[in-house]
Amino acid sequence: MSNIDYTTLASHLATIPDPRSRRGQRYAWHYLLILIAAAMLTGRSTLTLISDWVQGNQDELFDALQPACRRVPSLATLRRVLCRVPIEALEAALATYQAQLVGQTGDAGTLVTQQGEILHGQALDGKVVRGASAHGEAVHLVSLVCHESGVVLDEMKASRKRHECRVAAVILARHDLHGVILTMDALHTSVKQATQIRQGGGDYLFVVKRNRRTLHTDIADAFTALPPQGSCEVEFWAYESATVNYRGHGRTEHFTLESTTALNHFLAFPDVAQVVQRTRRSLDHRTKELAISSEFLVTSLGRDRVTLAQIEQARRWHWTIENVTHYPRDVSFGEDRCQVRSGHAPQALAALRNAAAATLRIEGWPFLPSGFRYCQRSPQIPLQLIGAIAT
Repeated sequence: MSNIDYTTLASHLATIPDPRSRRGQRYAWHYLLILIAAAMLTGRSTLTLISDWVQGNQDELFDALQPACRRVPSLATLRRVLCRVPIEALEAALATYQAQLVGQTGDAGTLVTQQGEILHGQALDGKVVRGASAHGEAVHLVSLVCHESGVVLDEMKASRKRHECRVAAVILARHDLHGVILTMDALHTSVKQATQIRQGGGDYLFVVKRNRRTLHTDIADAFTALPPQGSCEVEFWAYESATVNYRGHGRTEHFTLESTTALNHFLAFPDVAQVVQRTRRSLDHRTKELAISSEFLVTSLGRDRVTLAQIEQARRWHWTIENVTHYPRDVSFGEDRCQVRSGHAPQALAALRNAAAATLRIEGWPFLPSGFRYCQRSPQIPLQLIGAIAT
């Protein structure tokens, strides 16, 4: 036991308890979990494809893993594993594994305040597993994700979308929020959520949209008076503005951020430091079409700590949860096409996809299909990456 590397995915899978009765066990529980995890590193994300990979590489798997039973599990056995796995233990183990990977992402998703404080950006949002939900019980998962790197620090199932805020409160309560900037979808813009974040030691950056009709209308009415005219208005509104430009993906984007502290005393959000209007102007280079949109932000980050450019950066990083986490699960892993819907299987597969994606990115494949192709060269490669065998 002293030679086990407790930082590997395989070692964390070993902590998941076996839910089976002892009678009639043919395969070791850890062995079954390793086979599933290794197969997913090759891009096999459905049960049928995972089983095909296991069956097609059985001789090499025997030589590498030396299982007590010289047989590979059937499709039915793998299905039972995913359906019956203790899902809370699995999600906790995989979250712990990914949390330790954050140290290998460098300064990804971090901001340095004007006082030298390091703030780590994290995004929280929900996602429906559409393939499973279309044919069975709705599977709505809420995730806490690191900005830029896409490492999933926590994930939990909500019974339905309108219960997402309750699940978010449970997730946030399980984490130390000191030195963290939380960005969330407009669904979570509430005094209750802001209070929990501040009491936990973190900072919030909320989007205000029309789902909070009164709040949105009040802020919008205030910003019709901006920019201020004359010295009296300038003093009252404490107005600041900044412009940030981006170019790429066939378009040029100009973001104008206008900030005021005059509304702070009129908002119930705890420790609100400023309200920001963020206006986006995007020019498509091919069609020459100009798209203009605007949103309001409420944050506990004051001007003495961060610049408006840094607020823009944190807001832009929020899309990590969509572009780096959710989108690759749908496209590269085919999550929404997967029809697995029994027991804990949809939730377990989503958690394993997160861990597989994080492993490949840390190993140097930000584009997941390239990592899949590398792992497909030999079964020993994914087994080595998850720490099931020595490198």
